[in-house]
Amino acid sequence: LVRFFLSENSTISTKPSMEENNNNQEILKDITQQILGYLGYQAEVNIFSNEKDDTLKVVSISSSENISALIGKNGQNIKSFEQIIKALYYKKIQPSNLTFMVDLNDYRQLRAKQVVTRAVEAASRVRTSKKAEALLPMSSYERRLIHVELASYPDLETESIGEEPKRRVVIRPLII
Repeated sequence: LVRFFLSENSTISTKPSMEENNNNQEILKDITQQILGYLGYQAEVNIFSNEKDDTLKVVSISSSENISALIGKNGQNIKSFEQIIKALYYKKIQPSNLTFMVDLNDYRQLRAKQVVTRAVEAASRVRTSKKAEALLPMSSYERRLIHVELASYPDLETESIGEEPKRRVVIRPLII
């Protein structure tokens, strides 16, 4: 599967125009659909801009089939699936200014909401107790969501500590 895609070596050497960018998105969509097909899944693939970061595209895969095997425990398989798609896409389109993430049946969107909700609840506990609280380990994307969300809390600070894969966010009261 990987050899098939990597043998198709077309490159783009200039800054992509709007037309080339749309073409690159179509190539990304085709690669994603072909990989899903090889894995035996039928799904609809759409690409759109992220709500909070319009430089980041979301490759949204929607399927009525049970694709929980592609999601995996705590989203581990999504990360691997995304790495394969990125490797194939960036090998085919070089250089590319397109950055993207893969989401399966809105799993990452729902997970992001859960992570932010838990962080806000933890922030409330920290405000009340005046004691720091460490959250569970999470991906860099999820940690970034928390840092951005809690940046609007002037009486709290956040910090990522630890080493991957056990890196986590600590929420502390800001002592002035």
